Amino acid sequence: MTTHKEEFNKNGYVLLRNFLDQETVAEIYREAREIFATQIKRVAGQPVDIEDRDAFEAAMFDFFEKDFDAFVNTGKTVQHSFSLHRLAVSKQIEAILKEIGIEKPVIGARPAMQFNSRFLSKDGSKHWKLDAHQDWRTGQGSLDSTVIWFPMVEAGAEIGALQVIPGSHKSGLLEANTSGYQGGITATLKEEDFVQTEFRAGDVLIFSAFLVHQSGNNVTRNIRWSVQLRYNNLAEPTFIERGYPMAYIYKPEPDLVTPNFPTPQQLKDLYR
Repeated sequence: MTTHKEEFNKNGYVLLRNFLDQETVAEIYREAREIFATQIKRVAGQPVDIEDRDAFEAAMFDFFEKDFDAFVNTGKTVQHSFSLHRLAVSKQIEAILKEIGIEKPVIGARPAMQFNSRFLSKDGSKHWKLDAHQDWRTGQGSLDSTVIWFPMVEAGAEIGALQVIPGSHKSGLLEANTSGYQGGITATLKEEDFVQTEFRAGDVLIFSAFLVHQSGNNVTRNIRWSVQLRYNNLAEPTFIERGYPMAYIYKPEPDLVTPNFPTPQQLKDLYR
């Protein structure tokens, strides 16, 4: 019987069915929607039911159009939810990483949550549908950098689940246009080489950061809610030799994002 490590080494990925407890996934999904719901209520002037998927996502689209800056900030805020970070450093995640060969796992970038839809796009931007790319280009960590990706809703071709090229992790770092988030591959690829993945809540895809993959095309009116976790291996020799490089740069805004805030009185009221 083929082990997860053997399958991972051969194909560059392994799709684990029912790996996560569905309540764990539901908690992350619920917390993200609750964060958005707070801002939606502020903008719309009335609450929205997070359990009514179509109504809630319609409210998301409305929020996006009415207060884009707040939408972007809210999108950044959900990346910092406790439930998401608890999973990223859980014993279960650590164990599966070690099982496929990541001897000493370390977080390669902050856990990320995506909510992809053509209705959450400005000026024809295609950031909601990433072209073929390799995640290593944006991380540049250990040679065995590994990504864990999973949707929080049932996901197949219609909602744009990932498409992967098996074995492409052994092709090296391919020529790419490095402008933009993912560094889209400019080398010639055959569309027929891509394999469409499909998921139910609890399924996870673990793949090499060198695996060529792309977003599917979400043709539905729903949002593809998903999570991405990235890891490096502190024991990988070239990572050690290169001094543990960190390509992700996090820095604060140089100016106050809310001018003339806070006032001394506001702080006195808070800590009364």
